[in-house]
Amino acid sequence: MKVEKGLQQNSFKAILTLAYQSFGVVYGDLSTSPLYVYRSTFSQKWQLHEDDTEILGVLSFIFYTLTLIPVMKYIFIVLSADDNGEGGTFALYSLLCRHAKLSMLPNQQTIDKELSTYKLDQDVMDNKCSKFKIFLEKHKNGRTALLIVVLLGTSMVIGDGILTPAISVLSAVSGIEVAAPNLHDHVIDLIACIVLVGLFALQHFGTRKVAFMFAPIVLAWLFCISSIGIYNIFRWNPHVFCALSPYYMYNYLSKMGTAGWASLGGILLSITGTEAMFADLGHFSRSSIKVAFTCVVYPSLVLAYMGQAAYLSKHHGDIQMSFYKSIPRAVFWPVFVVATLASVVGSQAVISATFSVIRQCSALGCFPRVKVVHTSKNIYGQVYIPEINWILLILCLAITIGFRDTILIGHAYGIAVITVMFVTTCLMSLVIVVVWQRSILFALCFLVFFGSIELLYISAALVKVPEGGWVPLVLSFIFMAIMYVWHYGTKKKYEFDVQNKVSMKWLLALGPSLGIVRVPGIGLIYTELVTGVPPIFSHFVTNLPAFHEVLVFVCIKSVPVPYVPPQERFLIGRIGPKEYRMYRCILRYGYKDVRKDDDDFENQLILSIGEFIQSGAAQSKIPSTNEGSDDAKMAVVGTTAGSGMNLIVSDLEDMEQFSYGTPGCKSFSVPSLQDLLEIESPHLGRKKRVKFELPKSPDVDPDIRDELRELIDAREAGIAYIIGHSYVQAKKSSSLLKKFAVDVVYSFLRRNCRGSAVALSIPHICLIEVGMIYYV
Repeated sequence: MKVEKGLQQNSFKAILTLAYQSFGVVYGDLSTSPLYVYRSTFSQKWQLHEDDTEILGVLSFIFYTLTLIPVMKYIFIVLSADDNGEGGTFALYSLLCRHAKLSMLPNQQTIDKELSTYKLDQDVMDNKCSKFKIFLEKHKNGRTALLIVVLLGTSMVIGDGILTPAISVLSAVSGIEVAAPNLHDHVIDLIACIVLVGLFALQHFGTRKVAFMFAPIVLAWLFCISSIGIYNIFRWNPHVFCALSPYYMYNYLSKMGTAGWASLGGILLSITGTEAMFADLGHFSRSSIKVAFTCVVYPSLVLAYMGQAAYLSKHHGDIQMSFYKSIPRAVFWPVFVVATLASVVGSQAVISATFSVIRQCSALGCFPRVKVVHTSKNIYGQVYIPEINWILLILCLAITIGFRDTILIGHAYGIAVITVMFVTTCLMSLVIVVVWQRSILFALCFLVFFGSIELLYISAALVKVPEGGWVPLVLSFIFMAIMYVWHYGTKKKYEFDVQNKVSMKWLLALGPSLGIVRVPGIGLIYTELVTGVPPIFSHFVTNLPAFHEVLVFVCIKSVPVPYVPPQERFLIGRIGPKEYRMYRCILRYGYKDVRKDDDDFENQLILSIGEFIQSGAAQSKIPSTNEGSDDAKMAVVGTTAGSGMNLIVSDLEDMEQFSYGTPGCKSFSVPSLQDLLEIESPHLGRKKRVKFELPKSPDVDPDIRDELRELIDAREAGIAYIIGHSYVQAKKSSSLLKKFAVDVVYSFLRRNCRGSAVALSIPHICLIEVGMIYYV
């Protein structure tokens, strides 16, 4: 969908195009809510009054809930809080972390603020806002609480990925009961399970081949429910329009009392999927989502709920199957088919969103490493995570078979949905003060108004905890524990590296040879540190008598932005004097960036270091983090002007040629390790064969020429990857809780998550692992 953002988004045609596409991605879940809202609301099987107090009161609540939350809160306010066009919980958290020192990521640098996507508002902050910001930054517990709130919202989104397919598919296929009332319930459950298994089994193919059908399906569904709604209004009870008066809400609660308040847990299901408007903002534009919702989705849903209310006012006994009972017999089966397809589309969108959220968590160090498969070359960011997919399927089937009732699943679903919305409200109130720099009073008004509405629904939903509402609470607790323990263990491991990093004085005292034999080749040492030399290096050199003549310390880090432009991704610096031939390379990724396995990392790295060496004559132009050491000076490679670098692609033998300066000079052959890699690791695919050339121009500084030649000679000799194989243990003096979290939970997650070498696509023939024990 990112391709579409290249269109002129302000043009009317572009807005309509993106609005049309948004129906299949954003509104599938929200548009299928009429299938189960009335059944969940009237789950207690009340004796309905003849004056339709209950029906009109529920309709009034649905109308104002749809108006206040999706329209007033999201369309008019929340959609404006985008992070470089991206939305969702992590977008709000990213905005807060950039405008205040609230990030829990340990390896942030000042130079990150120079990224083009690292936009900050430069307006003068109000004195009260400034004090509030300082208060947040000063208290570590506040930052931890903020992270926990974000993880809570994320865990509830994952819960949505489990509950949405279960309730949507089961509600859709249960319509068979209307046409075949003698059909056993087990048959309906079996059909729902078959649909669910098929839905999850097809995830690894991605949605690129069928995505073009999603928008027409949802539009057809919206047309069906709005048309049936209009038909039922005029046939059964045109006076349902009077429910637009808020008096009927008051009348409903005053007559129903506690039972009416508890029924709000079913009414809140009318806004399920609303969060998708904000979460999927990055695939579309703000204007297109507003147009699609206000012009099509909102009126269609209102007509659908009014139509069902009109039908129920004359058919009190059909409350449990109100949607399918209200369908005219002549169009029952076509509508049933469209309903089933729409439920599958809505479920697909939520599952894809779950994969995306987990990938973002993993990028920010809050989720164990998992295999991420990119399912589309054209749609940026569409991913599939096999392990998560099958876990979701198992849990989804367990809930479907265990409950076998959309009412009980609805109780669980409501808690997950409203919790995510409340988390968004809390984060949005902070964004209003810290990012938008509006008055604290305005933020409090936003928090109190929308927060009180959502807390009312949360209180009603919590009453249903014994009746299925415990499911999202248990799931969220498990996922939050996993994410927080992983984040805690990762942060403690980084702090250990910082405290035990190699002293530069010790390194300089060894001399250019580092006190060992420097053998031909390049050694890539992977580390989390952005400054200093990691302890695994000293551990390695004290146990082996030789090391590579060119050393590159590689750090792959996440920054609190959605995307990092490719030309700004590489940061290159030098460690120690030039004669040591030690470099640092930092690769920066945003929380929505895609790390592809087929990236030509080796050649990009050599090219970047070459550019850095050539720019060494102009050290004054190199941006610095001002951290007080030569080691901290880093150059953004890819934007350095006048480097004299160029890339020549040759069709002969699938060769690519990197040329430093003037082409046509003496070149070096491809290292023999290349052919060996293609034989030993055919699954990695054919790697690009490259050759590098040195400039013959006499203007090139001899020292620079020598350093470039040594770099190319080392590349010829081959590249070795050195990573740490760490064992993290809690100190003996640690508390029992910390020992359990680190020694049991974190160690279990590390053993069972994707290995570092696999995640980084490192060929095993070039891999060297250095074992170390971390006492944290």
